[in-house]
Amino acid sequence: MTTMTEPTTQTLDVPGAVLTYDIRRAEAPTTAPVLFVIGSPMGASGFGTLAGHFTDRTVVTYDPRGVERSTKADPASPSTPDEHADDLHRLIAKVMADLDAGPVDLFASSGGAINALALVAKHPEQVRALVAHEPPLATVLPDREGAMAATQAIHDTYERSGFGAGMAQFIVAVGHRGPMDAAFLAQPAPDPAMFGLPVEDDGNRTDPLLGQNMPSGPHYEPDFEALRAASTRIVLGAGMESEGQMASRGAFAVAERLGTTPVSFPSGHGGFLGGEYGQPGEPDAFAAKLREVLAG
Repeated sequence: MTTMTEPTTQTLDVPGAVLTYDIRRAEAPTTAPVLFVIGSPMGASGFGTLAGHFTDRTVVTYDPRGVERSTKADPASPSTPDEHADDLHRLIAKVMADLDAGPVDLFASSGGAINALALVAKHPEQVRALVAHEPPLATVLPDREGAMAATQAIHDTYERSGFGAGMAQFIVAVGHRGPMDAAFLAQPAPDPAMFGLPVEDDGNRTDPLLGQNMPSGPHYEPDFEALRAASTRIVLGAGMESEGQMASRGAFAVAERLGTTPVSFPSGHGGFLGGEYGQPGEPDAFAAKLREVLAG
């Protein structure tokens, strides 16, 4: 049985940031494509369990700019999917050159799925297969205006009142099932204390989720013409337990624009988690499904 080596950590300078990434090499020789496993704003620490299910491959994880070990020149500035896509382009090129490898396979979760779609639209030659799991794209939904207003409001609340208030509003929005209509938008602001979040504002405005990537990620407009023409095999994934939530609805909407059908993955939005951040998913079943999808 193939075993995976301990990860080696490296850095890559990119415009405006320094990226930190980990390479887990399979000990036995393999012809399988290198597998990139990414999220946003989730960093490499969220993918340890999932990476451990692919011991027959070299697996690369990374911290997006401004997240965990990856720094930004201006931590309070927005990070856009196009910037993340350029970071990924440079990182994949570096890894391909260092390992003398061909096009990679890419599993991308949440905001990482949005960034991966931006990457494939511009550099399809770098990616053999993309599994984009639950991209929370407000722009592609039938209730586009309401969804965009809700995600803008999360950022505005954070800027006005700080982390606790912004995160409480985020939790309510991502857990909501169904359209984000006028009734949803008119709800009173949730109390951060209900979720065990701080009520006081600490003055920090550099949070990767609420400050740097909201609303630039959900408000991204994918280049569907380029995606339909790409050589990359693109598969959208949606969690079995996420039905009706914005990220799952985003997967269905993107798949419809690409003329495909989403693949159902076990559990919910974080189905691959094995206790990272205190969140248990169904990582064994999730990894088995991912392996099946990558095999095509």
